[in-house]
Amino acid sequence: MNVGDWMRKWSLLQTEKKALFFEDRPFTYQEVNHRINQLCHLLLETGVRKGDRIAILLHNCHQCIEILFGLSKIGAILVPLNWRLAGAELEFILQDSGSRTLIFEPEFEEVVSSIRPRLNLSRGDYFTIGQPCPDWSIDYEKAISEKPTHEPSVSGSVGDEDPHIILYTSGTTGVPKGAVLSHRKTFFNVLNAEIVYDLTSKDVMIVSRPMFHSGGLLVEAVPVLYKGGTLILRKRFRPNEILEVVQRYRVTILELAATVYQFILHDCDLNQYDLRSVRCFFTGGERIPIAMLREYQRRGITISQIFGQTEASTITFLAPERAAKKIGSVGLPVFHGEVRIVDKNGKDVVPGEVGEIAVKGPTLMSGYWNRPALNAETIREGWLYTGDLAKMDEEGYFYIVD
Repeated sequence: MNVGDWMRKWSLLQTEKKALFFEDRPFTYQEVNHRINQLCHLLLETGVRKGDRIAILLHNCHQCIEILFGLSKIGAILVPLNWRLAGAELEFILQDSGSRTLIFEPEFEEVVSSIRPRLNLSRGDYFTIGQPCPDWSIDYEKAISEKPTHEPSVSGSVGDEDPHIILYTSGTTGVPKGAVLSHRKTFFNVLNAEIVYDLTSKDVMIVSRPMFHSGGLLVEAVPVLYKGGTLILRKRFRPNEILEVVQRYRVTILELAATVYQFILHDCDLNQYDLRSVRCFFTGGERIPIAMLREYQRRGITISQIFGQTEASTITFLAPERAAKKIGSVGLPVFHGEVRIVDKNGKDVVPGEVGEIAVKGPTLMSGYWNRPALNAETIREGWLYTGDLAKMDEEGYFYIVD
């Protein structure tokens, strides 16, 4: 079970199918897989091996996808960095993860330069995507263009419980902690998403959230590519641009943060756009105003809620056909996973009673990177205690309380 195989197989099965559009430039599955292979050859030549951590400091771009799947093929581990963090926070994550390579955009050269003296990285460990490229870094595009496009030869098998991604999350504790996500976890996450979205290769989805975030990377991008669908990527989207892209590319699934849905209501005239291609609207990741959901319903758009967290991906989802009746609910547990609401003693609460959400199943993280004490506290007898409070109605539907 190597996530990198997905792109190789789709490049053979649907060579000319559009895998993604970045800033309106199309990339076929074959083209993306060729670029992935070129990156693999480059990294292998620089000494990157299975288990090495590779950090990226990038806005959403097609290279994010290439790097994710390229590292998957090699068995290296992706460490996405939140570009909103200050230099000291980025330095901590790079040091804590032991990242041996950093790939960044010129926009972040200043912050990278400020922490570079304290990082144990050589010139060959920095890659820049775009211009200008500093003299202490390697031009990513130029470097991969010189490499072959055939599949790389990798020693040893990769997959199942091997770490795939380390996503850092602050949560409610002080310093960031890295949730280790295995190839197996990513696989079962996309299986859950396939059921949630009823995905097919004909689906088109906007990646609206940053891909340093579990929502952008694992809820939006990866499941669609697993099914051979098409992604729409941009460095950033303004509210009106989201609607324009939906209309232009006939987007079929729209998953946006609640704040973005609010901006759309405030800034845009929905009547000016043809949104009929969208068969399901989703939101999650924050408290959702009921008034906003009702306002969209009044306009003929029903928005379903998803609930999840970095450590466990999607935990519950509300099916579109139940969203109007169960407004405010985050739905039922995902197919591949068990979810409970428990009291302080770990016993199930009765419907209507508030308790903590606990999750079990193949979509759980392997643990926090180098945090054995925290792992023992967070995962007990196979159950991950999320710290989120919820209640359940008589039909088993979940409602987030805090």
